[in-house]
Order: sequence, then C-alpha cells, then structure tokens
Amino acid sequence: MFADFKTPDYDNFTKRLKQTLDRNEEYIESLVRKSGLDYTAFVRPYMETFEKLDIFFTPLSHLNSVENSEQTQKAYEESLPLLSHYHTKLSQNREIYEAFLKVETDDDAQKEVLKQEIRDFRLSGVELPDDSKKRLEEINLRLSELNNRFSQNLLDATNAYELIIENKEDVEGIPRSDLELAETEKDGKKVWRFTLQIPSYMAYMTYGPNRSLREELYKAYVTRAPQNSEVIDEILRLRDEKAKILGFDHYSELSLQTKTAPSDDAVLNFLNRLADASLPHAEKEVQKLSELAKEDGVEDIQSYDVAFYSEKLKKMELDFDDEKTRPYFEQKRVLKGMLDFVSELFEIVFAEVEVPVWNEKVIVYDLKKDAKTFSRIYFDLEARRSKRGGAWMNDWQTHHEDPEGREYPASAFVVCNFSPSTEQTPSLLRHDDVVTLFHEMGHAIHHLFSHIKERFVSGIHGVAWDVVEFPSQFLENFAYEKSILKRFAFHYESGEPMPEELMRKIRRSKNFMAATGMLRQLEFALFDFMLHQRLYQGDEVQNLLDSLRERLSLIKPPSYNRFQWGFAHIFAGGYAAGYFSYKWAEVLSADAFFACFENGEIKREITDGYRRNILEMGGSRPMDELYRRWLGRDPDPEALIRLYDLTDEL
Repeated sequence: MFADFKTPDYDNFTKRLKQTLDRNEEYIESLVRKSGLDYTAFVRPYMETFEKLDIFFTPLSHLNSVENSEQTQKAYEESLPLLSHYHTKLSQNREIYEAFLKVETDDDAQKEVLKQEIRDFRLSGVELPDDSKKRLEEINLRLSELNNRFSQNLLDATNAYELIIENKEDVEGIPRSDLELAETEKDGKKVWRFTLQIPSYMAYMTYGPNRSLREELYKAYVTRAPQNSEVIDEILRLRDEKAKILGFDHYSELSLQTKTAPSDDAVLNFLNRLADASLPHAEKEVQKLSELAKEDGVEDIQSYDVAFYSEKLKKMELDFDDEKTRPYFEQKRVLKGMLDFVSELFEIVFAEVEVPVWNEKVIVYDLKKDAKTFSRIYFDLEARRSKRGGAWMNDWQTHHEDPEGREYPASAFVVCNFSPSTEQTPSLLRHDDVVTLFHEMGHAIHHLFSHIKERFVSGIHGVAWDVVEFPSQFLENFAYEKSILKRFAFHYESGEPMPEELMRKIRRSKNFMAATGMLRQLEFALFDFMLHQRLYQGDEVQNLLDSLRERLSLIKPPSYNRFQWGFAHIFAGGYAAGYFSYKWAEVLSADAFFACFENGEIKREITDGYRRNILEMGGSRPMDELYRRWLGRDPDPEALIRLYDLTDEL
C-alpha cells in the first residue's frame, strides 16, 4: 500500500489538483450533512481526504526542492492559490467546526485529534465575521506566495554565483576531495571553481588560505538575494495583521498557541539564561582565536576568519584535523552503519528496495519488524545545483487506519547536501555531515515508527513544534560515540578501521567552540522571536539584529552582512517565532540521551521505553505527558548545560 513516486504530469497538474480539491470538498460536505455524527463516521473520513491530498501533491513540492526546474516552479506556483483557498475555506467552515464540537470519544488519541482540530479551527478564524475571514484568506494566500518567492530567490542567488581561482597558492591546504570537486577548466587552463553551495562554500571558508578571497566568498554568501528585503517586510506586515485579526497583540503570541512554551517571557528567559551561561566560555574561545590570528598578522579577526582559525585551533588544541576523518566516512558506508545501529537500537530491519525515484543516487529502504513491512524511507544525500541548500526530513505518507479499518504504512524523505561523488572519489563526509545525517534520521524514525491509528496525530503530525526537534537531537548525540563510530568508520581505500585515538578526538571535539556556536544559535532564536513581538519594517529589522549582535556576537559581523535575507527557516519554513525550538527541545534530547547512554553502554530497557512511549506515540498526547510516562519525571533543565560543559559558570 505504498504510493509509488511518479514524476507529475506538469502540463495537467493544476487541473488534476483542482479536481481533487473539488471532490474532497463535495465529500466533506456530504459527511457534515449526515445525522448522528461520530468519530468513525466523520473524523476518520475527513482525515483521509488530507492523506490522499498529501500523496498526490507531495511529489511536486518535493521535486521543487530537490530537482528544481522551470516546470516544477510553474506547477508549484500555480498550485499555491488553489491549496491556500481550499485549506482556508475548510478551516473557516462553521459547519465542519460545529461537527467536531459534537463528536465524543473515550480514546486518548482521538481526544487529542478533537482538541487540536478545535484549537486550529479557532486559530483559523472560524468564529470571526465574514469580512475578517475573507481577509485572513487573502493573507494566507499571499504568505504562501511570499514564502515560495523567498526560497526561490535564495536558490537562484546561490546558483548564480561562482568564484574562479586561478593561482595554485590560493588553494593550498584545501583537502584533495574538495579540490577535485572544484577543479575545472577556463581558456584551456586548470582553475578551481567555488560556489555558494554549502560543501563548496565551507571548503574554502575552512581551509582557503587567501583571506581576501575568503571575504569575497563570505560577502557573496551573506548578501544573497537582496530582493528578499522587501519580501521580509511584507511577510512581517501580514503576520502582524493576521495575529491582530485573531485577537493577539503580536505574532509570537499566535505562534505559541501550537507550542509547549507557555509564554513570551518563558521563551526569552530561557534563551537569555543560556546566553548568560555561554558568554564567559565564548569570550575565552574567541580570545584564543584572536591570538592565533595575530600570529598571522591578522590584528582584527573577522567573521570570514572564524572557520579558518577554528580549524587551526582545533588542530593545535586537540591535535584534531576534521579532514583526517573524511576518508573514514564514505557516505554509503556511513548510511549503512547508521541503519545497522538504528536496527539494533529499536529491533527493526532495513531492506533496500528498487522502486521509482527522482534521481539515480537516491536509495530506498523498507522498514520491517517481525518480518512485517511497516514504513519506507528515501535517502537523497548529495548536493546538486537543482537542490535547495540544507538538510531536512519531509514526510509523505502517514501511518493510520482508514474508516474501513485498513492500515496504511508511513513513508518519508531524508534530504542532505553532502559533497557529491566523482569518478575518482566517492562521497566523503565530514563528521559534521555524519551528525546531520543522524539528526535527520531522528526526525524520520519519529514519523515512521508511529503506531497511532489517527492520521492527524500519527508520526510527526500533531507534535508541538517546539518539541519536534527532540528525537532528531537525541539521535545525533550518538554520532560522537566511539562504540557507534566503530560500526562504519573505515578507510574508503584501505578498509582499515579508524584509529581509536581519532575516535577519541572526535568525542573531545564535540564541545570545541561550543559556547560560540551556542551564542550564534541564540542570536538567531532571539532575533526571530523578538522580530515577531512587534511590527519591524525596513532598517528596523537590521537594527534589531545589530542590537543583539552587540551583546552576543563577540566577533562582530561586517556591516554589509544581511543574514536575514537567507534566513529561510523563518521566512520560507515553519519556524517563524519558533526558532527557539531547537534549544527548547534540546533540553529533552540531552536529558534523554544521558538517561539512555552511560559509560559507553546503551541501557536497553530505557531505549525500549523511548521507542514505545515517544517514537511510537507520535502526537497522540502532549510531549511532556509522554516524557513523564517514559521516565517517570520531567526533563532536567540542567542537562543541556551539562551537555555543553557550561556548568562551572552557573
């Protein structure tokens, strides 16, 4: 019962989409007209319309991200108004809302569906007068268009830039595998081409010896898509207006309605407490970087120097060169090793399958337990021009039971942008890439392991946004442990296992420059949250960011830095007034990791409980309740401080 991935019929896609939406509307209207509504007769069929729509539409939205083309852009952009109108119309339909109010059930998961649906109807303005509903529909449509434009502007700007380096001395010290990817010809001469794609960009920022070229590349990266400035202003205006129509003072209050954080003050106090704990450590870290840079005659270290001198400092202090790990992290072997680990941790089996895919490098596995297939996962791991940057998990099908009692499996995509393989060299990962893969796999198993029968709270559906990062961050912690690395860290040429000393250095490197990295994430989180506490426009956006940098950026970014133009998480993704979620959820993930893993040993009974009480339960109950059910207590807030070794400053 898995859906086959098929390239959409672009010429007729919007026509077929409209037909699907029209059929859904008619069907839902017929459901509402029935007398004696109960959960099975009304809610289950209603949820099924969403599942069928996702199965139809997700391949297009996915391809627009991973194989972006004029065809995908056109079909996707033409679909947005249809989808926006459809979802707004449903969410503001008073009859559907009142039907949900009448349904009763004793089942916990079904109660959670009803609670969340009633909340979401109210947050969509179902109880507002018609003119307000109409304005909300206009806002929702425009926001979907602007989010897409922001993302497309960023992708286009990323692909439009290249830095051609002709002098060999300007690439000395850059790893061989990165140079192979960069090597090209110009006028019959060998040159090196660096782009704003993350593997290429980070290769030069980390190892590039020419400081002026590092700045040139950095400036291109932090000034991408200047047209997004106007997009940001309009997005912020519309979000503010939407919040006020719904009765909130500002957008952050609206955002928190679907999160576990209780208030604006709770979020800000949490972030500022972490900042206070991190600052003393970060000052020491930056002092070391500055002293190292001065040895090269760099008196005033800048943002475009940080990666370069951090790598040098890591080599000096830890005798650790991340590049030395890459030959041991061949992508396919890492993937298999990670899957073997997950298999043993949760007693399941991954079986590779041959099914239709969108790119020849995509690998697909079915997940089995007790010889029964229960879900499917697609891995698309290498960078290419047609793929937007970053890494993510995208759900496609959701495990559930339909109105007739038929059970359906789940499926999901894991997408990354690792260095692509060449004819000479396979795709080799940095350890950071290994961590990223574990992170996205954590999201995937949260969706794929669900045992919940109700589609709206199965897998990642219905999980509060500020705890959805918990399972991903939990799994990534294992990527630093020697007992896990031993499963897949073998030299891609000789087959020799990674030396144990190198594994120990990876573990020690976990918190290298951790406080500086923490401050950077807190800067992003505070900027995002405060940006949505009142209406900021034009220069006010940059002024807010600059004010936060005064406190949190110990190495001040250049005045031309326009980070916000590329902040896709909040302007093209789902993290608006929610970027704090990464740290909020990390309290749970840190506490959970310490509960499950001690002295290099996995506590099988605890991890079994994690699977049963967290992963298999999806969004069927609030996460704080599931956590207490699992460990018999609330998470310890000090676990995050402990994870980053920041305890001595409290």
